[in-house]
Amino acid sequence: MRGTFAFFLAGIVGMAACGSGGGVDVVTNGATTGAGASGGSGGAGGAGGDATGGGGSGSVPGAWCTPIPACDAPPPPPGEAIDWNAIIPPIGDPNHRGRDLFLNPGDPQWILAKFSYGTFDDDIKGEYVDVYVQRDCAGTWEHLGTATTTEDEEHQAVEGVEDTGGRVYFQIPEEKALGLGRHRVHLVVKGDLSTTDLFIEVVPKGTPVFVSDIDGTLTTYETEEFVALAQGELPEVRKDAAKLFDVLVSKGYHPFYMTARPEWLGARTRAFLDQNGFPHGIVHTTLTKSGALGSEASSYKTGELSMLAQKGMVPTYAFGNTDTDAAAYFNAMVQPDERRVFIEFDDTVHGGRRIESYTELLAEAEALPSLCP
Repeated sequence: MRGTFAFFLAGIVGMAACGSGGGVDVVTNGATTGAGASGGSGGAGGAGGDATGGGGSGSVPGAWCTPIPACDAPPPPPGEAIDWNAIIPPIGDPNHRGRDLFLNPGDPQWILAKFSYGTFDDDIKGEYVDVYVQRDCAGTWEHLGTATTTEDEEHQAVEGVEDTGGRVYFQIPEEKALGLGRHRVHLVVKGDLSTTDLFIEVVPKGTPVFVSDIDGTLTTYETEEFVALAQGELPEVRKDAAKLFDVLVSKGYHPFYMTARPEWLGARTRAFLDQNGFPHGIVHTTLTKSGALGSEASSYKTGELSMLAQKGMVPTYAFGNTDTDAAAYFNAMVQPDERRVFIEFDDTVHGGRRIESYTELLAEAEALPSLCP
């Protein structure tokens, strides 16, 4: 199996380049970019860097051709707190979470988040939330408006997010639509000025992406997160996993982290990725309080990848460690088999490539051709 990782990726690059070779080049800020490019400070979306698709003729639309922005600027001033609308204020610490999204140009652009407090993850309903965006993760913060948290089933589902109460569904007006690139959204509960963030990546169809499970795939064993949670720590990380993903991003691929953890572990999931130096990407948990196991985890991940495919994004390859990952990646038609990579796991049903460590893939990944010119 040695060398297949590079061999099949090289084939994908060749096919993608042939498919995009007829694209129209545009000139932005003096640089020639592909038809899927973010145009820098003069491009779609206004301020910001040349985030995606920055290659010339023959590059793959949507490829990361500059470093992923850090998105670590200080948040905007929150303003003054106002009185709660509820008679009894929420009890306990906030446990808010935003929903990251991949979007295509022309899609309705929704900002989705859940707001809850305390040990029992109690929703707040009918409370005001200020919505800010930092386009391209650069420049000044823009106040888009104020949303109100929902009652149960008040709003129709958007991007697969059912309304379980305490949610925000805020649609960005067309005249303020985000352009191609990665954008940071900052949400502030006006009752106590607690906050949460989320990220939106606007990408053309065909954008190259890889997907990875987290528990047991990036952590060192399947149930480690819950042990670490009880100890007030973050899980350990598998050696060279972040290094491998950095190499893939340097070749142009977008990361998509997909875990069957419960929704309330979203902040810890992002903290684990950040602490261990994983490249910034879109992060999805389940939308439930209990997470998903077994066939439910497979169905959840299959559904997530189906929604991704509707945006023209089928992962070039996928990383996992269980039969549920194997089933989901097979259902998503991640092909050929060698692109479905499983650490310390044999997919005896669907096939795939077993590895013992991420270190063994580093040289192959380094040898991959870039998706940028």
